[in-house]
Amino acid sequence: MVRVILACIMGTMTPTYLDLDTWPRRSAFEFFRGFDIPSFNICTRLDVTLLKQAVKASGVGSLSLAYHFIAIRLANEIAPFRYRLEGERVRVHAAVHGSTTVLRDDESFGFVTLEHQRDFAAFAAQGAAAIALASQPGASFNPTEYGTATVHLTTLPWMHFSSYSNARQWGAHDSIPKIAFGRIDAQGGHLWMPLSVEVHHALMDGLHVGRFVEGFEAALCEPEAWLGGCGAMP
Repeated sequence: MVRVILACIMGTMTPTYLDLDTWPRRSAFEFFRGFDIPSFNICTRLDVTLLKQAVKASGVGSLSLAYHFIAIRLANEIAPFRYRLEGERVRVHAAVHGSTTVLRDDESFGFVTLEHQRDFAAFAAQGAAAIALASQPGASFNPTEYGTATVHLTTLPWMHFSSYSNARQWGAHDSIPKIAFGRIDAQGGHLWMPLSVEVHHALMDGLHVGRFVEGFEAALCEPEAWLGGCGAMP
């Protein structure tokens, strides 16, 4: 089991870091963190048919907010998605939030912070208010207020992609997971949405991305439980 170093000073929680000496992935961490391009990306598609029906039946939020909610929940429940490089150390955030994009009427875009919450109604209310604010002309171009305690998200509703890459500053320092959603297409009586997940290979492997995708698929099979606030990883 991975041990983490935790310290409290004067009652204030200080940053938490992995104990690298006992981390089973230490060798992989040292191997990948020096790569010029240390991230890897997977693309797949998800069946959001039941999720759309559940959102409509609930009358709360939107389909877009619902799949953002699931993605952020999963990023918090799968620990490596909360790991971030800080120099020679690996910080473990207690929680991570979503930073996603919003398109404005003038065809510029801004960033919206979607705060991690286990209750979808509360998440949807906060998200809708943040989107409305960021949609205003002249709204500040502020990626996030949470620094690296963030997952980067974006939606491309114009295309159903099968591959994806992110704009980024190449190098080992950028260890924030990046998730993209594509245009939802109908096929065979189902609604299919592209999903891209890009992560830093020094911090996680295909196993962890696989758990993220499997968790997403499980949530989409029982969306009412998740939107009701009681969904959990299998």
